[in-house]
Amino acid sequence: MNKATLKKFKTLLVEKREEIIKKAKQTLEEDMTLDTDDLPDEMDLASSEYLQSFTFRLRGREKGLLDKIEKALVKIEDGTFGVCDSCGEEIALKRLEARPETTLCIRCKEEQERMEKDYS
Repeated sequence: MNKATLKKFKTLLVEKREEIIKKAKQTLEEDMTLDTDDLPDEMDLASSEYLQSFTFRLRGREKGLLDKIEKALVKIEDGTFGVCDSCGEEIALKRLEARPETTLCIRCKEEQERMEKDYS
């Protein structure tokens, strides 16, 4: 993979990382507080607690994505970005454009999903 393409992916990954961090900070600053005075009844309180819980679950999923982004950035630096962790083949450019944080080529990812389905 040439340097220009690697730079494009690095920029994309850094932007994704910054967006996730921005959302996480917003959650900590704004969504962590639940003012019961603003909620006149138990239904409003329950609804607000549910939305807060849902937001935290989303942020938890984004933590996993953030870890994958960090690993992809390390791979760019060490020259292994775009190489499948399973078979060692190059990951198709189209796949990387869709999911730059991926570590598996489409064939290995499909195999992984088949195995997960078989064992679930």
